[in-house]
Amino acid sequence: MKLALCQTPVTASLQSNQETMRSYVRRAAEQGAQIVCLPEMWACPYDNAAFPRYAEAEGGETWKCLQSAAREHNVYLVGGSVPERAGERLYNTCYVFSPEGEQLARHRKVHLFDIDVPGGQRFMESDTFTPGDSLTLFDTPWGRIGVAICFDIRFAEWFRMLSLEGAKLILVPGAFNMTTGPAHWELSLRMRAVDNQCFVAGCAPARDEKASYVSYGNSLVSDPWGTVLGRRDAEQGMLVQELDLSYADAIRTQIPILSGRRLDLYTLEYKK
Repeated sequence: MKLALCQTPVTASLQSNQETMRSYVRRAAEQGAQIVCLPEMWACPYDNAAFPRYAEAEGGETWKCLQSAAREHNVYLVGGSVPERAGERLYNTCYVFSPEGEQLARHRKVHLFDIDVPGGQRFMESDTFTPGDSLTLFDTPWGRIGVAICFDIRFAEWFRMLSLEGAKLILVPGAFNMTTGPAHWELSLRMRAVDNQCFVAGCAPARDEKASYVSYGNSLVSDPWGTVLGRRDAEQGMLVQELDLSYADAIRTQIPILSGRRLDLYTLEYKK
């Protein structure tokens, strides 16, 4: 199957961002992509001051825009992330739609991005968002796919649970910045792929040096061996990559990490 990662530019205009999203999904479908992934916060600036202004309830305008794009172009659409309003709470949320426009999943970012690096980036996502608390997976004709958002990738236990639940591909809408991106973006994606012997793909917004938060970009796909199959640079654009998810099974047979775990010695609650 073909996966498209859409490294879209982000502006302060919701309408412009929605039009850009639709254009990218259309182009991805024209190139034969069956699964299309958008970046974290593709619909609004990545800024705590912006999130409440752009937040919508599930079923709102942006949700409908994603749904119609998936249906119109007959693709599985992993909708990056958008600020979701649920009562008094806000979440950093990814909606997943089928080619028929059915909502297959909703992932609320579990691990919020709270960092303070001396001389580098400081950002406290928990000032605005509430963390989610659920694993997110959905089934396709090619295999089971997991979803995580950005900072989730730094938690090995979370990705192990996704792989134990059958994920052969984990999609990670993200927005690593110019402090963490050069150091850890590729490393994290490849590391989680090798740890869990599955494909891992990270989709980021295009870099905008004038933004209050500057995305590193560099959307990429790693295979279960840790090989980078494809990669964008910092500029807006799209990466379309053919994947054979059965390769995960081959790697798991060759190097039995998952089956060779010593559950008699481990004490984590998710033992299987």
